[in-house]
Amino acid sequence: MDQQPRQFSVQPLPENQHTLLRKFYRSHSSSMRITQQAEAWVVRAPSIVAGVCLSPVADGYWLTSLLTADKYRQQGVARLLIQQVQTAYQGAPIWLFCHPDLINFYSKLDFEQTQFLPESLHDRLTRYQQHKTLIAMHYPATNLSFSKPYPI
Repeated sequence: MDQQPRQFSVQPLPENQHTLLRKFYRSHSSSMRITQQAEAWVVRAPSIVAGVCLSPVADGYWLTSLLTADKYRQQGVARLLIQQVQTAYQGAPIWLFCHPDLINFYSKLDFEQTQFLPESLHDRLTRYQQHKTLIAMHYPATNLSFSKPYPI
C-alpha cells in the first residue's frame, strides 16, 4: 500500500469557530474545555486532528488542553502545533502543567521544569496536585518578566 504524506496546517482558530474544537474534544471523550479568554490553535488534515488552548496569565500564557486524535499520534502533530505556538507567542513565557510521563516530550520542545509560577498558576497547581501528580514546566521568553513569582 502506497501511503501519501499527510498535509497538516496549523492555525489559530477564530473565536466564532471554537465550537469545532469543543466538538473535537467531545468526539475523543475528553473533558478538555476552552475557557472564554483562551486562544485556540488547531492542526487540520483537513479536519481538526489536534488542538491546544493558550490563556493569558501574568505577562505570558498558560498552555492547556493539548489533544491529538489517536490515529495522528506519534506522527509529530503535537510537536508541530507546539512549535507553531512557540513561534507565534515568541517574547512571552508559556507555562504548562503535565503528567510526569510527558516531561521528556516537552523538554525536547525546550520547556523546562520550574519551581516558580505566576501567583494564579501557583494557586491552581496547588489545588490540582491534591488529586493528581503534575509537573510545572516553562518555556522562557526572550525577556522574561512576570509579576511576583511564587515558589512551588
